[in-house]
Amino acid sequence: MNEKKWLIYGANGYSGKLAVEEALRRGLKPVLAGRSDEVKKIAQESELDCKIFRLESIDNVSEKIAGFTVVANCAGPFSKTAETMIQACIKSNVHYIDITGEIAVYDYANQCDNQALAAGVVLCPGVGSDVIPTDCLAVYLKDSCPDATHLTMAWHVEGSRASKGTAKTSVEGMFKGGKVRKNGKIIKVPLAYKERLINFEIGKKNAMTIPWGDVFTAYHSTGIPNIEFYFSRPRKSVKRLKRFRSFLPLFDRRWIIKMIQNRIERNWKQPTNELRKNAKSYFWGEVINQNGNKVQAQFTTADGYDVTAVGTVVVAEYLLKDHNKKGYYTPSILMGKSLVEKLPGYSGIEFL
Repeated sequence: MNEKKWLIYGANGYSGKLAVEEALRRGLKPVLAGRSDEVKKIAQESELDCKIFRLESIDNVSEKIAGFTVVANCAGPFSKTAETMIQACIKSNVHYIDITGEIAVYDYANQCDNQALAAGVVLCPGVGSDVIPTDCLAVYLKDSCPDATHLTMAWHVEGSRASKGTAKTSVEGMFKGGKVRKNGKIIKVPLAYKERLINFEIGKKNAMTIPWGDVFTAYHSTGIPNIEFYFSRPRKSVKRLKRFRSFLPLFDRRWIIKMIQNRIERNWKQPTNELRKNAKSYFWGEVINQNGNKVQAQFTTADGYDVTAVGTVVVAEYLLKDHNKKGYYTPSILMGKSLVEKLPGYSGIEFL
């Protein structure tokens, strides 16, 4: 790697730890970082260097990451960490990647495109299970139907569960409502705006629209102006969610979010290695053109957290090598749609 160094920030988080393990499996030695002293313990056990610092100011963070080639930000919620780290990376001429699923972060990184071009750095948020699998799926579908005007994608998880950090971030997202892209513009819609039965490889599953990252990224990767993303949820769960959303305006949003997140912190059980080992992710997508011609495709991968760990390391490895990339990228634009082939458990794409 020509003595180039990279840093994993948030190395003590659930996904951060998995990224560290994956890096070590590949013989890589990232520097570990975060705001908690727990990072020191992980670094010592792994025989890696570490840095302890908070994201308090751009100047301070810029000093801490100076001399690195890549920073992999694994510290969520990214609405609170990405902006400072992105600006610090631009200031210190360091490539930035993260594992966010938050549309606002993709939007912000895209707004920083000119700054990144001037600094000669890559900004590529979303190198985990959101959005590598679906970003690549969107491009496969677009290439099979170049004049597509509508893109719909969906994800079903079998045998897994969210981590504590993901659950906390989801609570914040719940209060922001849903999002879809219509005629090229992202519009706000209610939670569970639409429902439909999706015929995944495992069978038909009820699914609801969610404000997934692809509502932003797939448009940049494909140019398709109408995009919806669905996540499988039982009909009863969607019904409860729709009832709940009608009460949201009656409560103090900050108080409710804090209360739920505190409960998650106390009681939430992290997914175990055994659970992840037996879990599977099912991805499905469909494009339609103005004439009503339709193309569908599907594939499976391993558990989303394993996908995130591998995606983080694979993209970091790519950026550590010599390349001429700079500016804002989605994963498929940065490394091509075949990036999905590097993910654990990838079954190969099947057109229906």
